[in-house]
Amino acid sequence: MSFADLRGFIETLRRENDLAVIDAPVDPYLEIAEIHRRVIDQGGPALLFTNVKGSAFPVVTNLFGTIRRVDLAFGPRPEAFMKQAVGALDRMLPPTPKAIWGERSLIWDAMKVGLKPTPASSAPVLGACRRERPLEGLPALTSWQLDGGPFVTLPLVYTEHPEHRKQHNLGMYRMQIFDDSTTGMHWQIHKGGGFHYHEAEKRGEALPVSVFLGGPPALIASAIAPVPEHLPELLLASLITGSKLPVVQDPYGIHRIPANAEFVISGSVAPHTRRPEGPFGDHYGYYSWTHDFPVFDVSHMWHRKDAIYPATIVGKPRQEDYYLGDFLQRLLSPAFPLAMPGVKDLWTYAETGFHALAAAVVRESYSREALTTAFRILGEGQLTLTKFLMVTDQPLDLAQFDRLLETVLERFRPETDLYIFDKTSHDTLDYTGGKLNRGSKAVMLGVGDPVRELPGDYDEGPLDEIDGIEVYCRGCLVVSGASFVEEPKLANRLLERLQERGTRWPLVILADDAAIASAQTPFLWTVFTRFNPADDIYAGTVVLRHHVGYELPLVIDARMKPGYPDELVAREDIVELVDRRWKEYFRS
Repeated sequence: MSFADLRGFIETLRRENDLAVIDAPVDPYLEIAEIHRRVIDQGGPALLFTNVKGSAFPVVTNLFGTIRRVDLAFGPRPEAFMKQAVGALDRMLPPTPKAIWGERSLIWDAMKVGLKPTPASSAPVLGACRRERPLEGLPALTSWQLDGGPFVTLPLVYTEHPEHRKQHNLGMYRMQIFDDSTTGMHWQIHKGGGFHYHEAEKRGEALPVSVFLGGPPALIASAIAPVPEHLPELLLASLITGSKLPVVQDPYGIHRIPANAEFVISGSVAPHTRRPEGPFGDHYGYYSWTHDFPVFDVSHMWHRKDAIYPATIVGKPRQEDYYLGDFLQRLLSPAFPLAMPGVKDLWTYAETGFHALAAAVVRESYSREALTTAFRILGEGQLTLTKFLMVTDQPLDLAQFDRLLETVLERFRPETDLYIFDKTSHDTLDYTGGKLNRGSKAVMLGVGDPVRELPGDYDEGPLDEIDGIEVYCRGCLVVSGASFVEEPKLANRLLERLQERGTRWPLVILADDAAIASAQTPFLWTVFTRFNPADDIYAGTVVLRHHVGYELPLVIDARMKPGYPDELVAREDIVELVDRRWKEYFRS
């Protein structure tokens, strides 16, 4: 099943009893977010708030907060089409009449991909227009109490290259609402909209921008898909839906806009203008700080006469981005070998904010080919922001991190298979490097035959200054002791004690709470959002011919450090308010 617009999906959820309609009055300031977080934690339904204070528009959230709803939104067809398309490249080379005829169904499906011009009279999004104070009454949410203000959290930001207009980008860049006609535009490094703005700014020109809210669910998915820079996201949305995307010319703007969107906010971003944006509780589970970002000047806003405002809440995993990210990785994974020869499978981990950790299964047909492929991965699009990359040649399900880690540790040779690169780029939202967009990277290889047997049970006795010891998986311990503020050198001393006793454990994580070893989500979120490879990996080293060789064990200090942003915690009075009103929200 494919959906032409947001409300078609909402109505299907209603029929499937997977939508809760909340008619009680709710506040877009913190209250809606707290309700949403509790429901998604329980694997609950999508939420439609029909009585939002200060707004005439209803708000829908948690549309993609379970695997079932993601599968319902997109169905099996997109993944089957992608696998068929990639396989067809082999079957149709060289092209012959027989080969082409054999792929006729694929060719027919491909002919459905594209944009379909729609007359203004048939475009629901042109139902109403605001040109004075266009954002007034828009129910943008404030999710966390330290946020800089209300944010648009599901904006589909459309831009075109200022010189080559056929090159477009559709990305999801958060927008802090400053007033009724101005927002921030959080264009991060390595993002397509930011590239377009950079080119316009060099020319001294304002960049026209259209922001879509709603439309087909496929439009939302395509905006966050990690596709190559020149692959048009609007065409990806068409591919996912299996039909051409209806578009209409904006009567007051230069862009064609989705005819079935709920809202379209139009305007421009002036060159050389910046304004403080943030803080914001982001998908890493912490507050990103205030920084200067470009400013979006809104000229007008189109919306359906009965528009529904879509929103999401970000925070500690698992949130909606977890489920959407998994779908997109499954969808795009067949194409990875085409873009990066030698890569058989690739996975980034939503539990870490995606960019903090990636893993790959690669080909090792000659010595060190895996290392060459690792460099290729780190040079590809948004993967260049990867902080820690693990690589193996063994076939396995990369989503099961404990199995991956065991596979790598069994084969990992520390003297040749760990590379740490300092003074590299970091994701804008990752502050472990100490400076905005700055940090380090690490590559860890585990290929070939096993070189060690990993311990599975801890039987080496107590460790001085350590009050908690837990096993995460074979070969990996998690230990806890004093905080970094209290004992900043504890990781050094822990390494020395492990070396003295000749520990059999190749990897030891020093955390604030060893209980994170209990499951994949707390382990990955805590470890990989709280360490910078160049600062926080401890091991014996030998330098030979300009290469740093490491010795086991490795100790990773994943404790909270001074200067890290605050962890996201809901405000107590809002928690009490939602507790008190819970039955009122869900009367039915």
